[in-house]
Amino acid sequence: MNFRADAKHADSAADEIREIGVECLLIQGDVSEKGEAVRMVKEVLDKWQRLDILVNNAGITRDRSMRKMTDDDWGDVINVNLNGTFYCASAVLPAMINQRFGRIINIASVVGQMGAFIAFTKTLALEMAKFNITANAIAPGFTATEMVEAIPEEVAALIKAKIPLARFATPEEIAKAAAFLAADGDYITGQELNVNGGYHM
Repeated sequence: MNFRADAKHADSAADEIREIGVECLLIQGDVSEKGEAVRMVKEVLDKWQRLDILVNNAGITRDRSMRKMTDDDWGDVINVNLNGTFYCASAVLPAMINQRFGRIINIASVVGQMGAFIAFTKTLALEMAKFNITANAIAPGFTATEMVEAIPEEVAALIKAKIPLARFATPEEIAKAAAFLAADGDYITGQELNVNGGYHM
């Protein structure tokens, strides 16, 4: 399991995984740096000699208008959300191809459903199918993470009013979708799974 900065929450999540009897390797690293992505994958391979599942879920936002968006803001979002996904996928592919098995799950968003992120997932699915590697995207709606919880209460209420199920998703609900694709999605590839409470249909 990878984390960038929040060691406290990462340790807590790792402890929960270990409590259910599953071994967990916790690795700190920044996926927006290619060398870091390569290093993290190498640590997993050194420990287990294989890597079956990659979940690309690192993401940041810089919600500003085009006029107010700085070059640094733009670069940060691209480096984490797009480059990070590419770096991690590129790093795991040699091992997955060699073992003729892999499950790549990209966490996109309801906002990014028509963008390059989904196209990247579909291209990856098409190219890797012959190696029994699937690639799918999960497009969550608004989810109760630290990023969304920072939204002012009155704005959050307006957003929830537009969601048919009238609430934000829980992180666990997004994780269940990823677990399904990883464990039972053998014949699913190149798809986007919408987990958004009906916000986008």
